[in-house]
Amino acid sequence: MSELSLQELAEIAAAYEERLVPALFQEWAKRVADAARIGPGDRVLDVACGTGVLARLAAMRVSPGGSVIGLDINPGMLSEAARIAPEIEWRQGAAESLPFEDGSFDAVVSQFGLMFFTDRRAALREMVRVLVPGGRLAVAVFDSLDNIPAYATMASLLGRLVGEPAANALRFPFALGDTAELSTLFADAGIASAVVATHEGTARFPSISAMVLADVKGWFPLAQIVLDEGQLGALIAEAERVLEPFISADGKVKFRILAHIVTATKE
Repeated sequence: MSELSLQELAEIAAAYEERLVPALFQEWAKRVADAARIGPGDRVLDVACGTGVLARLAAMRVSPGGSVIGLDINPGMLSEAARIAPEIEWRQGAAESLPFEDGSFDAVVSQFGLMFFTDRRAALREMVRVLVPGGRLAVAVFDSLDNIPAYATMASLLGRLVGEPAANALRFPFALGDTAELSTLFADAGIASAVVATHEGTARFPSISAMVLADVKGWFPLAQIVLDEGQLGALIAEAERVLEPFISADGKVKFRILAHIVTATKE
Protein backbone atom coordinates (compact mmCIF):
# COMPACT_ATOMS: atom_id res chain seq x y z
CA MET A 1 0.00 0.00 0.00
CA SER A 2 1.40 3.37 -0.99
CA GLU A 3 1.82 6.24 1.43
CA LEU A 4 -1.45 7.97 2.18
CA SER A 5 -2.03 11.43 0.76
CA LEU A 6 -2.98 14.38 2.95
CA GLN A 7 -6.51 14.19 1.54
CA GLU A 8 -6.77 10.52 2.45
CA LEU A 9 -5.39 11.21 5.93
CA ALA A 10 -7.95 14.00 6.37
CA GLU A 11 -10.78 11.67 5.32
CA ILE A 12 -9.63 9.03 7.81
CA ALA A 13 -9.42 11.68 10.54
CA ALA A 14 -12.94 12.87 9.76
CA ALA A 15 -14.19 9.28 10.09
CA TYR A 16 -12.25 8.95 13.36
CA GLU A 17 -13.88 12.09 14.74
CA GLU A 18 -17.35 11.08 13.59
CA ARG A 19 -17.30 7.39 14.45
CA LEU A 20 -14.75 6.76 17.23
CA VAL A 21 -14.64 9.95 19.30
CA PRO A 22 -18.27 9.94 20.52
CA ALA A 23 -18.35 6.17 20.92
CA LEU A 24 -15.06 5.67 22.76
CA PHE A 25 -12.98 8.75 23.50
CA GLN A 26 -15.34 11.56 24.50
CA GLU A 27 -15.98 10.44 28.07
CA TRP A 28 -12.28 9.92 28.81
CA ALA A 29 -11.34 13.52 28.04
CA LYS A 30 -12.94 14.71 31.27
CA ARG A 31 -11.26 12.00 33.28
CA VAL A 32 -7.81 12.78 31.95
CA ALA A 33 -8.34 16.53 32.39
CA ASP A 34 -9.47 15.90 35.96
CA ALA A 35 -6.44 13.68 36.60
CA ALA A 36 -4.14 16.49 35.41
CA ARG A 37 -6.08 19.01 37.52
CA ILE A 38 -6.36 21.40 34.59
CA GLY A 39 -7.74 24.78 35.57
CA PRO A 40 -7.80 28.51 34.75
CA GLY A 41 -4.47 29.98 33.70
CA ASP A 42 -2.78 26.65 32.99
CA ARG A 43 -0.52 26.14 29.98
CA VAL A 44 -1.42 22.68 28.66
CA LEU A 45 0.11 20.38 26.07
CA ASP A 46 -1.94 17.52 24.61
CA VAL A 47 0.46 14.96 23.10
CA ALA A 48 -0.92 12.74 20.32
CA CYS A 49 -4.00 14.95 20.33
CA GLY A 50 -5.69 13.27 17.38
CA THR A 51 -8.69 15.32 16.32
CA GLY A 52 -8.52 17.24 19.59
CA VAL A 53 -11.26 15.97 21.88
CA LEU A 54 -9.10 16.38 25.01
CA ALA A 55 -7.49 19.64 23.86
CA ARG A 56 -10.92 21.17 23.26
CA LEU A 57 -12.04 20.35 26.79
CA ALA A 58 -8.75 21.62 28.22
CA ALA A 59 -9.19 24.91 26.34
CA MET A 60 -12.52 25.44 28.07
CA ARG A 61 -10.96 24.80 31.48
CA VAL A 62 -7.87 27.02 31.17
CA SER A 63 -9.86 30.16 30.43
CA PRO A 64 -9.20 32.85 31.42
CA GLY A 65 -5.50 33.34 30.98
CA GLY A 66 -4.40 29.85 29.99
CA SER A 67 -3.38 28.24 26.73
CA VAL A 68 -3.55 24.85 25.04
CA ILE A 69 -1.40 23.31 22.31
CA GLY A 70 -2.38 20.09 20.61
CA LEU A 71 0.47 18.11 19.04
CA ASP A 72 0.23 15.12 16.71
CA ILE A 73 2.45 13.51 14.11
CA ASN A 74 -0.48 12.93 11.72
CA PRO A 75 -1.28 15.98 9.55
CA GLY A 76 -4.72 14.61 8.74
CA MET A 77 -5.68 14.54 12.41
CA LEU A 78 -4.39 18.09 12.83
CA SER A 79 -6.36 19.26 9.80
CA GLU A 80 -9.57 17.90 11.28
CA ALA A 81 -8.70 19.32 14.71
CA ALA A 82 -8.13 22.78 13.22
CA ARG A 83 -11.40 22.57 11.29
CA ILE A 84 -13.32 21.90 14.49
CA ALA A 85 -11.44 24.30 16.80
CA PRO A 86 -9.39 26.84 14.82
CA GLU A 87 -8.88 28.92 17.96
CA ILE A 88 -6.55 26.28 19.46
CA GLU A 89 -2.90 26.05 18.43
CA TRP A 90 -2.19 22.78 16.61
CA ARG A 91 1.38 21.65 16.01
CA GLN A 92 2.80 18.75 14.03
CA GLY A 93 5.57 16.89 15.80
CA ALA A 94 6.77 13.64 17.34
CA ALA A 95 6.24 12.79 20.99
CA GLU A 96 9.80 11.50 21.20
CA SER A 97 11.20 14.94 20.36
CA LEU A 98 8.80 17.63 21.52
CA PRO A 99 9.42 21.01 19.84
CA PHE A 100 9.22 22.98 23.09
CA GLU A 101 11.70 24.30 25.63
CA ASP A 102 12.12 22.89 29.12
CA GLY A 103 9.43 23.96 31.58
CA SER A 104 6.96 25.26 29.00
CA PHE A 105 3.78 23.75 30.45
CA ASP A 106 1.89 23.41 33.71
CA ALA A 107 0.20 20.20 32.57
CA VAL A 108 0.93 17.62 29.88
CA VAL A 109 -1.73 15.10 28.92
CA SER A 110 -1.93 12.23 26.44
CA GLN A 111 -5.04 10.17 25.80
CA PHE A 112 -4.63 6.73 24.19
CA GLY A 113 -1.47 7.69 22.30
CA LEU A 114 1.39 6.17 24.31
CA MET A 115 1.04 2.70 22.79
CA PHE A 116 1.67 4.09 19.30
CA PHE A 117 4.95 5.89 19.99
CA THR A 118 8.08 4.39 18.46
CA ASP A 119 10.05 5.03 21.67
CA ARG A 120 7.66 5.19 24.61
CA ARG A 121 10.32 5.89 27.26
CA ALA A 122 11.75 8.77 25.25
CA ALA A 123 8.26 10.22 24.79
CA LEU A 124 7.57 10.07 28.52
CA ARG A 125 10.91 11.73 29.29
CA GLU A 126 10.03 14.48 26.84
CA MET A 127 6.64 15.05 28.46
CA VAL A 128 8.30 15.50 31.85
CA ARG A 129 11.05 17.69 30.39
CA VAL A 130 8.60 20.29 29.10
CA LEU A 131 6.76 20.47 32.44
CA VAL A 132 7.51 23.15 35.01
CA PRO A 133 8.61 21.93 38.46
CA GLY A 134 5.40 20.83 40.14
CA GLY A 135 3.74 20.36 36.75
CA ARG A 136 1.25 17.53 36.31
CA LEU A 137 1.33 14.61 33.87
CA ALA A 138 -1.70 12.45 33.01
CA VAL A 139 -1.51 9.64 30.45
CA ALA A 140 -4.37 7.27 29.55
CA VAL A 141 -4.02 3.81 27.99
CA PHE A 142 -6.56 1.05 27.46
CA ASP A 143 -6.62 -2.02 29.68
CA SER A 144 -5.68 -5.42 28.24
CA LEU A 145 -7.91 -6.93 25.59
CA ASP A 146 -8.59 -9.88 27.92
CA ASN A 147 -10.57 -7.48 30.11
CA ILE A 148 -12.62 -6.03 27.24
CA PRO A 149 -14.57 -8.99 25.84
CA ALA A 150 -16.35 -7.12 23.04
CA TYR A 151 -13.10 -6.14 21.36
CA ALA A 152 -11.50 -9.51 22.12
CA THR A 153 -14.41 -11.13 20.25
CA MET A 154 -14.01 -8.66 17.40
CA ALA A 155 -10.27 -9.34 17.14
CA SER A 156 -10.89 -13.08 16.90
CA LEU A 157 -13.50 -12.50 14.23
CA LEU A 158 -11.14 -10.33 12.20
CA GLY A 159 -8.44 -12.98 12.39
CA ARG A 160 -10.86 -15.60 11.08
CA LEU A 161 -12.49 -13.58 8.30
CA VAL A 162 -9.90 -11.00 7.24
CA GLY A 163 -6.52 -12.17 8.53
CA GLU A 164 -4.11 -11.70 11.40
CA PRO A 165 -2.80 -8.28 10.24
CA ALA A 166 -6.30 -6.84 10.71
CA ALA A 167 -6.75 -8.67 14.01
CA ASN A 168 -3.40 -7.36 15.26
CA ALA A 169 -4.32 -3.83 14.21
CA LEU A 170 -7.35 -4.05 16.50
CA ARG A 171 -5.32 -5.60 19.32
CA PHE A 172 -2.52 -3.03 19.24
CA PRO A 173 -4.32 -0.18 21.07
CA PHE A 174 -4.62 -2.53 24.07
CA ALA A 175 -0.89 -3.32 24.19
CA LEU A 176 -0.18 -1.45 27.45
CA GLY A 177 -2.92 -2.95 29.58
CA ASP A 178 -0.66 -4.81 32.03
CA THR A 179 -0.36 -2.47 35.02
CA ALA A 180 2.94 -3.93 36.23
CA GLU A 181 4.52 -3.44 32.81
CA LEU A 182 3.01 0.03 32.60
CA SER A 183 4.48 1.03 35.97
CA THR A 184 7.86 -0.32 34.89
CA LEU A 185 7.69 1.70 31.68
CA PHE A 186 7.21 4.93 33.64
CA ALA A 187 9.90 3.99 36.17
CA ASP A 188 12.35 3.24 33.35
CA ALA A 189 11.58 6.70 31.96
CA GLY A 190 12.64 8.19 35.28
CA ILE A 191 9.13 8.99 36.53
CA ALA A 192 9.32 7.54 40.02
CA SER A 193 6.17 9.29 41.27
CA ALA A 194 3.84 7.70 38.69
CA VAL A 195 0.55 6.31 40.04
CA VAL A 196 -1.59 3.95 37.95
CA ALA A 197 -5.37 4.03 38.48
CA THR A 198 -7.86 1.89 36.56
CA HIS A 199 -11.18 3.41 35.53
CA GLU A 200 -14.33 1.97 34.00
CA GLY A 201 -16.13 3.56 31.08
CA THR A 202 -18.75 2.59 28.53
CA ALA A 203 -18.39 2.22 24.78
CA ARG A 204 -21.53 3.19 22.87
CA PHE A 205 -22.16 2.60 19.16
CA PRO A 206 -25.44 3.11 17.29
CA SER A 207 -25.24 -0.43 15.87
CA ILE A 208 -22.92 -3.37 15.23
CA SER A 209 -22.24 -2.08 11.71
CA ALA A 210 -21.32 1.33 13.15
CA MET A 211 -18.87 -0.36 15.52
CA VAL A 212 -17.26 -2.27 12.67
CA LEU A 213 -17.10 0.76 10.39
CA ALA A 214 -15.54 2.90 13.12
CA ASP A 215 -12.37 0.83 12.93
CA VAL A 216 -12.58 0.04 9.22
CA LYS A 217 -12.90 3.73 8.30
CA GLY A 218 -11.27 5.56 11.21
CA TRP A 219 -8.31 3.38 12.17
CA PHE A 220 -7.47 0.46 9.88
CA PRO A 221 -6.29 2.55 6.90
CA LEU A 222 -3.61 4.10 9.14
CA ALA A 223 -2.41 0.56 9.85
CA GLN A 224 -2.35 -0.22 6.12
CA ILE A 225 -5.47 -2.41 6.42
CA VAL A 226 -8.12 -1.95 3.72
CA LEU A 227 -11.11 -4.28 3.35
CA ASP A 228 -12.91 -4.88 0.06
CA GLU A 229 -16.71 -4.80 -0.12
CA GLY A 230 -17.00 -8.57 0.15
CA GLN A 231 -14.83 -8.72 3.26
CA LEU A 232 -16.70 -5.82 4.86
CA GLY A 233 -20.12 -7.31 4.18
CA ALA A 234 -19.11 -10.69 5.58
CA LEU A 235 -17.49 -9.06 8.61
CA ILE A 236 -20.58 -7.01 9.48
CA ALA A 237 -22.91 -9.99 9.02
CA GLU A 238 -20.85 -12.23 11.27
CA ALA A 239 -20.22 -9.44 13.81
CA GLU A 240 -23.97 -8.99 14.19
CA ARG A 241 -24.13 -12.63 15.24
CA VAL A 242 -21.13 -12.95 17.57
CA LEU A 243 -21.51 -9.51 19.18
CA GLU A 244 -25.23 -9.94 19.89
CA PRO A 245 -24.59 -10.19 23.67
CA PHE A 246 -23.41 -6.56 23.61
CA ILE A 247 -26.58 -5.20 21.99
CA SER A 248 -28.82 -3.38 24.48
CA ALA A 249 -32.62 -3.39 24.52
CA ASP A 250 -32.81 -0.31 22.27
CA GLY A 251 -30.73 -2.02 19.58
CA LYS A 252 -27.58 -0.01 20.28
CA VAL A 253 -24.22 -1.49 21.21
CA LYS A 254 -23.01 -0.84 24.73
CA PHE A 255 -20.19 -2.50 26.65
CA ARG A 256 -17.68 -1.85 29.43
CA ILE A 257 -14.30 -0.31 28.61
CA LEU A 258 -11.47 -0.26 31.14
CA ALA A 259 -8.53 2.11 30.94
CA HIS A 260 -5.58 3.09 33.11
CA ILE A 261 -4.76 6.73 33.82
CA VAL A 262 -1.19 7.25 34.98
CA THR A 263 -0.48 10.47 36.86
CA ALA A 264 2.74 12.03 38.11
CA THR A 265 4.02 15.37 39.38
CA LYS A 266 7.38 16.71 38.27
CA GLU A 267 9.73 17.20 41.18
